[in-house]
Amino acid sequence: MSDTPVLVVDLDGTLIHTDTLVENFWAALATSPSILVTAASALFSGPAALKAALADASALDVAVLPYNAAVLEFVTAWRAAGGRTALVTAADRRIAEAVARHVGLFDEVHGSDGEHNLKGEAKAAFLTGRFGLRGFDYIGDAAADLPVWRQARRVIVVAPSERLAARLDAGGQDVVTLANPRPGWADMLRMLRVYQWLKNLLIFVPLIAAHEGRVESWLVAGLGFLAFSFAASSAYILNDLLDLTADRHHPRKKQRPVAAGRIGPLQASLMVPVLLVLGVLVAILTGKLEFIGIVALYYALTMGYSLVLKRRLIVDICALAGLYTLRVLAGGAVTGIHLSEWLLAFSMFIFLSLAAMKRQAELVATADRGQSEAKGRAYQVGDLPIVATISVAAGYMAVLVLALYINSPEVQQLYRAPAVLWACCPILLYWVSRMAMITHRGKMQDDPLLFVLRDRVGLLCIAGVLLVALLGSVF
Repeated sequence: MSDTPVLVVDLDGTLIHTDTLVENFWAALATSPSILVTAASALFSGPAALKAALADASALDVAVLPYNAAVLEFVTAWRAAGGRTALVTAADRRIAEAVARHVGLFDEVHGSDGEHNLKGEAKAAFLTGRFGLRGFDYIGDAAADLPVWRQARRVIVVAPSERLAARLDAGGQDVVTLANPRPGWADMLRMLRVYQWLKNLLIFVPLIAAHEGRVESWLVAGLGFLAFSFAASSAYILNDLLDLTADRHHPRKKQRPVAAGRIGPLQASLMVPVLLVLGVLVAILTGKLEFIGIVALYYALTMGYSLVLKRRLIVDICALAGLYTLRVLAGGAVTGIHLSEWLLAFSMFIFLSLAAMKRQAELVATADRGQSEAKGRAYQVGDLPIVATISVAAGYMAVLVLALYINSPEVQQLYRAPAVLWACCPILLYWVSRMAMITHRGKMQDDPLLFVLRDRVGLLCIAGVLLVALLGSVF
Protein backbone atom coordinates (compact mmCIF):
# COMPACT_ATOMS: atom_id res chain seq x y z
CA MET A 1 0.00 0.00 0.00
CA SER A 2 3.06 2.24 -0.40
CA ASP A 3 1.51 4.12 -3.32
CA THR A 4 -1.54 5.04 -1.23
CA PRO A 5 -1.77 8.71 -0.17
CA VAL A 6 -1.19 9.62 3.46
CA LEU A 7 -4.27 9.60 5.66
CA VAL A 8 -4.49 13.03 7.30
CA VAL A 9 -6.76 13.36 10.33
CA ASP A 10 -8.10 16.51 11.98
CA LEU A 11 -8.36 16.66 15.79
CA ASP A 12 -11.19 18.86 17.10
CA GLY A 13 -14.62 17.50 16.23
CA THR A 14 -13.04 14.66 14.27
CA LEU A 15 -10.66 12.47 16.23
CA ILE A 16 -12.26 13.76 19.45
CA HIS A 17 -15.83 14.78 20.19
CA THR A 18 -14.82 18.17 21.55
CA ASP A 19 -12.94 21.41 20.88
CA THR A 20 -9.59 21.69 22.65
CA LEU A 21 -9.51 25.50 22.39
CA VAL A 22 -12.77 25.86 24.31
CA GLU A 23 -11.78 23.13 26.75
CA ASN A 24 -8.43 24.82 27.39
CA PHE A 25 -10.20 28.11 28.08
CA TRP A 26 -12.50 26.60 30.71
CA ALA A 27 -9.71 24.51 32.25
CA ALA A 28 -7.54 27.62 32.55
CA LEU A 29 -10.42 29.67 33.95
CA ALA A 30 -11.09 27.00 36.59
CA THR A 31 -7.46 27.35 37.72
CA SER A 32 -7.18 31.13 37.55
CA PRO A 33 -9.82 33.72 36.53
CA SER A 34 -6.94 36.00 35.49
CA ILE A 35 -6.75 33.94 32.29
CA LEU A 36 -9.45 36.26 30.92
CA VAL A 37 -6.89 39.08 30.78
CA THR A 38 -4.19 36.82 29.36
CA ALA A 39 -6.51 35.44 26.68
CA ALA A 40 -7.73 38.89 25.65
CA SER A 41 -4.15 40.11 25.32
CA ALA A 42 -3.08 37.05 23.30
CA LEU A 43 -6.05 37.39 20.96
CA PHE A 44 -4.62 40.65 19.61
CA SER A 45 -1.72 38.59 18.25
CA GLY A 46 -4.04 36.18 16.44
CA PRO A 47 -5.76 32.81 16.97
CA ALA A 48 -2.51 30.85 17.09
CA ALA A 49 -1.18 33.03 19.92
CA LEU A 50 -4.46 32.59 21.83
CA LYS A 51 -4.24 28.81 21.50
CA ALA A 52 -0.66 28.85 22.72
CA ALA A 53 -1.51 31.06 25.71
CA LEU A 54 -4.39 28.81 26.76
CA ALA A 55 -2.25 25.70 26.29
CA ASP A 56 0.37 27.31 28.55
CA ALA A 57 -2.22 28.02 31.23
CA SER A 58 -3.85 24.59 31.35
CA ALA A 59 -3.02 20.95 30.83
CA LEU A 60 -5.65 18.75 29.23
CA ASP A 61 -5.69 15.14 30.31
CA VAL A 62 -5.68 13.59 26.84
CA ALA A 63 -6.23 10.11 28.28
CA VAL A 64 -9.85 10.95 29.18
CA LEU A 65 -10.82 13.04 26.15
CA PRO A 66 -13.93 11.72 24.34
CA TYR A 67 -12.43 9.98 21.30
CA ASN A 68 -14.46 9.17 18.19
CA ALA A 69 -14.52 5.37 17.97
CA ALA A 70 -15.40 5.40 14.25
CA VAL A 71 -12.38 7.56 13.39
CA LEU A 72 -10.04 5.50 15.57
CA GLU A 73 -11.26 2.35 13.86
CA PHE A 74 -10.73 3.87 10.40
CA VAL A 75 -7.19 5.03 11.23
CA THR A 76 -6.33 1.68 12.82
CA ALA A 77 -7.48 -0.20 9.70
CA TRP A 78 -5.49 2.16 7.48
CA ARG A 79 -2.30 1.53 9.44
CA ALA A 80 -2.95 -2.22 9.55
CA ALA A 81 -2.99 -2.16 5.73
CA GLY A 82 0.44 -0.50 5.71
CA GLY A 83 -0.63 3.10 5.17
CA ARG A 84 0.95 6.20 6.70
CA THR A 85 -1.02 8.58 8.88
CA ALA A 86 -0.68 12.18 10.04
CA LEU A 87 -2.49 14.18 12.69
CA VAL A 88 -2.77 17.75 11.36
CA THR A 89 -4.80 20.24 13.35
CA ALA A 90 -5.38 23.90 14.04
CA ALA A 91 -5.11 23.08 17.76
CA ASP A 92 -1.87 23.92 19.53
CA ARG A 93 0.89 21.54 18.49
CA ARG A 94 1.64 20.46 22.07
CA ILE A 95 -1.90 19.19 22.50
CA ALA A 96 -1.76 17.37 19.16
CA GLU A 97 1.52 15.71 20.13
CA ALA A 98 0.11 14.61 23.49
CA VAL A 99 -2.94 13.10 21.78
CA ALA A 100 -0.75 11.34 19.19
CA ARG A 101 1.42 9.83 21.94
CA HIS A 102 -1.69 8.60 23.72
CA VAL A 103 -3.41 6.91 20.76
CA GLY A 104 -0.19 5.72 19.12
CA LEU A 105 -1.62 5.75 15.58
CA PHE A 106 0.20 8.60 13.80
CA ASP A 107 3.49 8.72 11.97
CA GLU A 108 3.71 12.50 12.14
CA VAL A 109 1.97 15.37 13.93
CA HIS A 110 1.50 19.02 13.00
CA GLY A 111 -0.40 21.83 14.71
CA SER A 112 -0.52 25.57 15.30
CA ASP A 113 2.73 26.88 16.78
CA GLY A 114 1.79 30.20 18.36
CA GLU A 115 2.45 32.16 15.16
CA HIS A 116 0.83 30.15 12.37
CA ASN A 117 -2.78 28.98 12.67
CA LEU A 118 -2.99 25.71 10.76
CA LYS A 119 -6.60 26.04 9.63
CA GLY A 120 -8.55 26.38 6.39
CA GLU A 121 -6.48 27.70 3.49
CA ALA A 122 -3.30 27.61 5.60
CA LYS A 123 -3.78 23.92 6.33
CA ALA A 124 -4.58 23.20 2.68
CA ALA A 125 -1.39 24.94 1.54
CA PHE A 126 0.68 23.12 4.16
CA LEU A 127 -0.66 19.68 3.22
CA THR A 128 -0.29 20.28 -0.52
CA GLY A 129 3.27 21.44 -0.01
CA ARG A 130 4.11 18.41 2.12
CA PHE A 131 2.22 15.62 0.36
CA GLY A 132 1.40 17.09 -3.04
CA LEU A 133 -1.95 17.71 -4.74
CA ARG A 134 -4.20 14.69 -4.25
CA GLY A 135 -1.39 13.15 -2.22
CA PHE A 136 -3.51 12.65 0.86
CA ASP A 137 -6.94 11.61 2.07
CA TYR A 138 -8.39 13.91 4.68
CA ILE A 139 -10.79 13.27 7.58
CA GLY A 140 -12.50 16.44 8.81
CA ASP A 141 -15.84 17.60 10.13
CA ALA A 142 -16.56 21.27 9.36
CA ALA A 143 -16.88 23.89 6.64
CA ALA A 144 -13.43 25.19 7.60
CA ASP A 145 -12.06 21.95 6.09
CA LEU A 146 -13.49 22.63 2.61
CA PRO A 147 -10.24 24.17 1.26
CA VAL A 148 -8.37 21.09 2.48
CA TRP A 149 -10.82 18.66 0.93
CA ARG A 150 -10.50 20.43 -2.43
CA GLN A 151 -6.79 19.51 -2.48
CA ALA A 152 -7.32 15.96 -1.16
CA ARG A 153 -7.71 12.78 -3.17
CA ARG A 154 -10.66 11.64 -1.10
CA VAL A 155 -13.07 13.39 1.24
CA ILE A 156 -13.77 11.66 4.55
CA VAL A 157 -16.23 13.59 6.71
CA VAL A 158 -17.52 13.01 10.22
CA ALA A 159 -21.30 13.41 10.61
CA PRO A 160 -21.73 16.43 8.28
CA SER A 161 -24.66 18.79 8.56
CA GLU A 162 -27.09 18.82 5.63
CA ARG A 163 -25.58 22.06 4.36
CA LEU A 164 -22.01 20.75 4.52
CA ALA A 165 -23.02 17.45 2.90
CA ALA A 166 -24.61 19.36 0.01
CA ARG A 167 -21.46 21.44 -0.53
CA LEU A 168 -19.31 18.33 -0.52
CA ASP A 169 -21.60 16.56 -3.01
CA ALA A 170 -21.42 19.61 -5.27
CA GLY A 171 -17.61 19.29 -5.32
CA GLY A 172 -17.80 16.09 -7.32
CA GLN A 173 -15.25 14.23 -5.18
CA ASP A 174 -15.44 10.78 -3.65
CA VAL A 175 -17.02 11.28 -0.21
CA VAL A 176 -16.90 8.83 2.68
CA THR A 177 -19.05 9.59 5.71
CA LEU A 178 -18.21 8.38 9.21
CA ALA A 179 -20.93 8.19 11.83
CA ASN A 180 -21.09 10.44 14.87
CA PRO A 181 -24.39 10.43 16.80
CA ARG A 182 -25.84 13.90 17.11
CA PRO A 183 -27.20 15.10 20.46
CA GLY A 184 -30.91 14.50 20.97
CA TRP A 185 -33.45 16.05 23.28
CA ALA A 186 -32.48 13.61 26.01
CA ASP A 187 -28.89 14.92 25.92
CA MET A 188 -30.06 18.53 25.96
CA LEU A 189 -32.37 17.94 28.92
CA ARG A 190 -29.65 16.07 30.73
CA MET A 191 -27.21 18.93 30.13
CA LEU A 192 -29.80 21.36 31.54
CA ARG A 193 -30.23 18.93 34.46
CA VAL A 194 -33.98 19.41 34.42
CA TYR A 195 -34.28 16.80 37.18
CA GLN A 196 -32.32 19.23 39.41
CA TRP A 197 -35.20 21.68 39.09
CA LEU A 198 -36.87 19.64 41.81
CA LYS A 199 -34.63 21.51 44.25
CA ASN A 200 -36.38 24.71 43.29
CA LEU A 201 -39.59 23.40 44.82
CA LEU A 202 -38.08 24.88 47.99
CA ILE A 203 -39.42 28.20 46.70
CA PHE A 204 -42.89 26.99 47.68
CA VAL A 205 -41.86 26.19 51.28
CA PRO A 206 -42.74 29.67 52.66
CA LEU A 207 -46.26 29.36 51.21
CA ILE A 208 -46.75 25.99 52.88
CA ALA A 209 -45.26 27.16 56.18
CA ALA A 210 -47.48 30.26 56.19
CA HIS A 211 -50.61 28.29 55.15
CA GLU A 212 -50.93 30.60 52.15
CA GLY A 213 -53.86 29.65 49.96
CA ARG A 214 -54.21 32.58 47.55
CA VAL A 215 -53.92 31.50 43.92
CA GLU A 216 -52.00 34.64 42.89
CA SER A 217 -49.29 33.87 45.46
CA TRP A 218 -48.82 30.37 44.06
CA LEU A 219 -48.75 31.71 40.48
CA VAL A 220 -46.06 34.26 41.22
CA ALA A 221 -44.13 31.56 43.09
CA GLY A 222 -44.41 29.49 39.90
CA LEU A 223 -42.69 32.31 37.99
CA GLY A 224 -40.03 32.34 40.67
CA PHE A 225 -39.60 28.60 40.21
CA LEU A 226 -39.03 29.05 36.46
CA ALA A 227 -36.61 31.95 36.96
CA PHE A 228 -34.54 29.95 39.43
CA SER A 229 -34.65 26.88 37.20
CA PHE A 230 -33.29 28.69 34.13
CA ALA A 231 -30.59 30.40 36.20
CA ALA A 232 -29.72 27.09 37.88
CA SER A 233 -29.37 25.29 34.53
CA SER A 234 -27.03 28.03 33.33
CA ALA A 235 -24.97 27.55 36.48
CA TYR A 236 -24.96 23.75 36.12
CA ILE A 237 -23.61 23.97 32.56
CA LEU A 238 -20.99 26.48 33.69
CA ASN A 239 -19.93 24.09 36.44
CA ASP A 240 -19.78 21.20 33.94
CA LEU A 241 -17.46 23.21 31.70
CA LEU A 242 -15.17 24.13 34.57
CA ASP A 243 -15.16 20.53 35.85
CA LEU A 244 -14.69 18.65 32.57
CA THR A 245 -11.48 16.86 33.49
CA ALA A 246 -12.63 15.97 37.00
CA ASP A 247 -15.97 14.73 35.66
CA ARG A 248 -14.23 12.46 33.13
CA HIS A 249 -12.41 10.77 36.00
CA HIS A 250 -15.68 10.21 37.88
CA PRO A 251 -17.49 6.88 37.29
CA ARG A 252 -20.92 8.51 36.83
CA LYS A 253 -20.23 12.14 35.94
CA LYS A 254 -18.16 11.08 32.92
CA GLN A 255 -21.47 10.18 31.24
CA ARG A 256 -22.70 13.79 31.36
CA PRO A 257 -23.31 15.03 27.78
CA VAL A 258 -20.47 17.58 27.67
CA ALA A 259 -17.92 15.37 29.43
CA ALA A 260 -18.82 12.44 27.16
CA GLY A 261 -18.58 14.61 24.04
CA ARG A 262 -22.21 14.19 22.99
CA ILE A 263 -22.62 17.96 23.22
CA GLY A 264 -19.69 20.17 22.25
CA PRO A 265 -18.19 22.62 24.76
CA LEU A 266 -18.86 25.53 22.39
CA GLN A 267 -22.58 24.71 22.26
CA ALA A 268 -22.63 24.37 26.02
CA SER A 269 -20.77 27.67 26.44
CA LEU A 270 -23.38 29.48 24.34
CA MET A 271 -26.19 28.03 26.45
CA VAL A 272 -24.77 29.55 29.65
CA PRO A 273 -25.67 33.21 28.85
CA VAL A 274 -28.88 32.25 27.02
CA LEU A 275 -30.32 30.46 30.04
CA LEU A 276 -29.14 33.17 32.41
CA VAL A 277 -30.88 35.86 30.36
CA LEU A 278 -34.08 33.76 30.33
CA GLY A 279 -33.89 33.44 34.10
CA VAL A 280 -33.42 37.19 34.55
CA LEU A 281 -36.30 38.01 32.19
CA VAL A 282 -38.69 35.70 34.07
CA ALA A 283 -37.47 37.16 37.38
CA ILE A 284 -38.27 40.64 36.07
CA LEU A 285 -41.80 39.48 35.21
CA THR A 286 -42.43 38.87 38.92
CA GLY A 287 -41.98 42.58 39.55
CA LYS A 288 -40.18 41.88 42.85
CA LEU A 289 -36.82 43.65 43.10
CA GLU A 290 -35.85 41.69 46.19
CA PHE A 291 -36.43 38.44 44.35
CA ILE A 292 -34.37 39.63 41.36
CA GLY A 293 -31.58 40.47 43.79
CA ILE A 294 -31.72 36.99 45.32
CA VAL A 295 -31.52 35.38 41.87
CA ALA A 296 -28.45 37.53 41.16
CA LEU A 297 -26.93 36.59 44.53
CA TYR A 298 -27.66 32.91 43.89
CA TYR A 299 -25.89 33.04 40.53
CA ALA A 300 -22.93 34.95 41.94
CA LEU A 301 -22.56 32.44 44.78
CA THR A 302 -22.85 29.58 42.28
CA MET A 303 -20.08 31.10 40.15
CA GLY A 304 -17.96 31.60 43.24
CA TYR A 305 -18.59 27.99 44.19
CA SER A 306 -17.67 26.70 40.72
CA LEU A 307 -14.51 28.81 40.45
CA VAL A 308 -13.14 28.80 44.00
CA LEU A 309 -15.32 27.71 46.91
CA LYS A 310 -15.79 24.06 45.96
CA ARG A 311 -12.06 23.56 46.50
CA ARG A 312 -12.12 25.09 50.00
CA LEU A 313 -12.42 22.86 53.05
CA ILE A 314 -15.79 23.23 54.89
CA VAL A 315 -16.47 26.48 53.02
CA ASP A 316 -17.83 24.41 50.13
CA ILE A 317 -20.34 22.67 52.42
CA CYS A 318 -21.49 26.02 53.84
CA ALA A 319 -21.82 27.41 50.29
CA LEU A 320 -23.98 24.45 49.22
CA ALA A 321 -26.18 24.92 52.29
CA GLY A 322 -26.43 28.61 51.43
CA LEU A 323 -27.58 27.83 47.89
CA TYR A 324 -30.39 25.66 49.27
CA THR A 325 -31.39 28.33 51.79
CA LEU A 326 -31.43 31.04 49.12
CA ARG A 327 -34.25 29.15 47.41
CA VAL A 328 -36.36 29.42 50.56
CA LEU A 329 -35.49 33.12 50.86
CA ALA A 330 -36.46 33.55 47.20
CA GLY A 331 -39.86 32.01 47.92
CA GLY A 332 -40.48 34.56 50.64
CA ALA A 333 -39.25 37.44 48.47
CA VAL A 334 -41.32 36.55 45.40
CA THR A 335 -44.54 36.07 47.41
CA GLY A 336 -44.02 38.82 49.95
CA ILE A 337 -44.29 36.34 52.83
CA HIS A 338 -42.25 37.18 55.91
CA LEU A 339 -39.94 34.32 56.84
CA SER A 340 -39.78 33.51 60.53
CA GLU A 341 -36.47 33.08 62.32
CA TRP A 342 -37.57 29.53 63.07
CA LEU A 343 -37.87 28.61 59.39
CA LEU A 344 -34.51 30.19 58.60
CA ALA A 345 -32.80 28.40 61.49
CA PHE A 346 -34.36 25.06 60.51
CA SER A 347 -33.34 25.61 56.87
CA MET A 348 -29.77 26.47 57.84
CA PHE A 349 -29.24 23.27 59.81
CA ILE A 350 -31.14 20.83 57.59
CA PHE A 351 -29.39 22.09 54.45
CA LEU A 352 -26.00 21.99 56.16
CA SER A 353 -26.78 18.35 56.93
CA LEU A 354 -27.68 17.61 53.30
CA ALA A 355 -24.60 19.42 51.96
CA ALA A 356 -22.34 17.43 54.29
CA MET A 357 -24.07 14.21 53.17
CA LYS A 358 -23.25 15.12 49.58
CA ARG A 359 -19.55 15.42 50.40
CA GLN A 360 -19.69 12.29 52.54
CA ALA A 361 -21.17 10.34 49.61
CA GLU A 362 -18.37 11.54 47.32
CA LEU A 363 -15.73 10.52 49.87
CA VAL A 364 -17.27 7.07 50.33
CA ALA A 365 -17.21 6.59 46.53
CA THR A 366 -13.61 7.83 46.45
CA ALA A 367 -12.63 5.27 49.10
CA ASP A 368 -14.41 2.51 47.17
CA ARG A 369 -12.29 3.34 44.11
CA GLY A 370 -9.15 2.93 46.20
CA GLN A 371 -8.21 6.61 46.04
CA SER A 372 -7.12 8.76 48.96
CA GLU A 373 -8.38 12.19 47.84
CA ALA A 374 -11.51 13.43 46.13
CA LYS A 375 -10.45 14.89 42.76
CA GLY A 376 -11.14 18.62 42.57
CA ARG A 377 -12.07 18.84 46.27
CA ALA A 378 -10.18 19.66 49.48
CA TYR A 379 -11.10 16.44 51.26
CA GLN A 380 -9.26 13.22 51.96
CA VAL A 381 -10.80 9.85 52.67
CA GLY A 382 -9.52 10.18 56.24
CA ASP A 383 -11.92 13.13 56.70
CA LEU A 384 -14.95 10.85 56.42
CA PRO A 385 -15.67 10.59 60.18
CA ILE A 386 -15.66 14.38 60.59
CA VAL A 387 -17.85 15.02 57.55
CA ALA A 388 -20.29 12.32 58.68
CA THR A 389 -20.44 13.88 62.15
CA ILE A 390 -21.23 17.29 60.67
CA SER A 391 -24.04 15.74 58.66
CA VAL A 392 -25.70 13.95 61.57
CA ALA A 393 -25.16 16.77 64.08
CA ALA A 394 -26.62 19.40 61.76
CA GLY A 395 -29.61 17.17 61.02
CA TYR A 396 -30.33 16.64 64.70
CA MET A 397 -29.95 20.38 65.35
CA ALA A 398 -32.65 21.00 62.73
CA VAL A 399 -34.97 18.65 64.64
CA LEU A 400 -34.15 20.52 67.87
CA VAL A 401 -35.09 23.82 66.22
CA LEU A 402 -38.40 22.27 65.18
CA ALA A 403 -39.02 21.07 68.74
CA LEU A 404 -38.40 24.57 70.11
CA TYR A 405 -40.63 26.05 67.41
CA ILE A 406 -43.55 23.89 68.52
CA ASN A 407 -43.57 25.75 71.85
CA SER A 408 -43.35 29.22 70.27
CA PRO A 409 -46.19 31.80 70.08
CA GLU A 410 -46.18 31.59 66.25
CA VAL A 411 -47.41 28.02 66.39
CA GLN A 412 -50.37 29.00 68.52
CA GLN A 413 -51.53 31.36 65.77
CA LEU A 414 -51.11 28.90 62.88
CA TYR A 415 -52.23 25.61 64.41
CA ARG A 416 -55.32 24.62 66.38
CA ALA A 417 -53.58 21.63 67.97
CA PRO A 418 -49.84 22.44 68.23
CA ALA A 419 -49.18 19.36 70.37
CA VAL A 420 -49.85 17.17 67.32
CA LEU A 421 -46.73 18.63 65.68
CA TRP A 422 -44.53 16.73 68.13
CA ALA A 423 -45.06 13.70 65.87
CA CYS A 424 -42.90 15.44 63.24
CA CYS A 425 -39.82 15.14 65.46
CA PRO A 426 -39.49 11.34 65.52
CA ILE A 427 -40.24 11.21 61.79
CA LEU A 428 -37.42 13.65 61.05
CA LEU A 429 -35.05 11.95 63.51
CA TYR A 430 -35.66 8.67 61.72
CA TRP A 431 -35.21 10.29 58.31
CA VAL A 432 -31.91 12.00 59.21
CA SER A 433 -30.55 8.81 60.79
CA ARG A 434 -31.61 6.67 57.83
CA MET A 435 -30.07 9.09 55.33
CA ALA A 436 -26.83 9.04 57.31
CA MET A 437 -26.74 5.23 57.22
CA ILE A 438 -27.52 5.10 53.49
CA THR A 439 -24.70 7.57 52.81
CA HIS A 440 -22.30 5.68 55.07
CA ARG A 441 -22.99 2.47 53.15
CA GLY A 442 -22.27 4.12 49.79
CA LYS A 443 -25.85 4.01 48.53
CA MET A 444 -26.21 7.78 48.15
CA GLN A 445 -25.39 8.27 44.46
CA ASP A 446 -27.28 11.50 43.90
CA ASP A 447 -27.73 14.84 45.54
CA PRO A 448 -29.33 13.99 48.94
CA LEU A 449 -32.30 16.28 48.34
CA LEU A 450 -32.99 14.66 44.98
CA PHE A 451 -32.49 11.25 46.56
CA VAL A 452 -35.28 12.03 49.02
CA LEU A 453 -37.64 12.97 46.23
CA ARG A 454 -36.94 9.64 44.51
CA ASP A 455 -36.79 7.47 47.62
CA ARG A 456 -40.06 5.81 48.59
CA VAL A 457 -39.28 5.91 52.32
CA GLY A 458 -38.17 9.53 52.04
CA LEU A 459 -41.40 10.46 50.29
CA LEU A 460 -43.37 8.64 52.99
CA CYS A 461 -41.53 10.71 55.61
CA ILE A 462 -42.40 13.93 53.77
CA ALA A 463 -46.01 12.81 53.46
CA GLY A 464 -46.04 11.96 57.17
CA VAL A 465 -44.79 15.41 58.15
CA LEU A 466 -47.35 17.11 55.89
CA LEU A 467 -50.13 14.93 57.28
CA VAL A 468 -49.16 15.78 60.86
CA ALA A 469 -49.08 19.49 59.98
CA LEU A 470 -52.51 19.16 58.38
CA LEU A 471 -53.93 17.42 61.44
CA GLY A 472 -52.48 20.12 63.68
CA SER A 473 -54.19 22.76 61.58
CA VAL A 474 -57.61 21.10 61.42
CA PHE A 475 -58.13 19.66 64.89
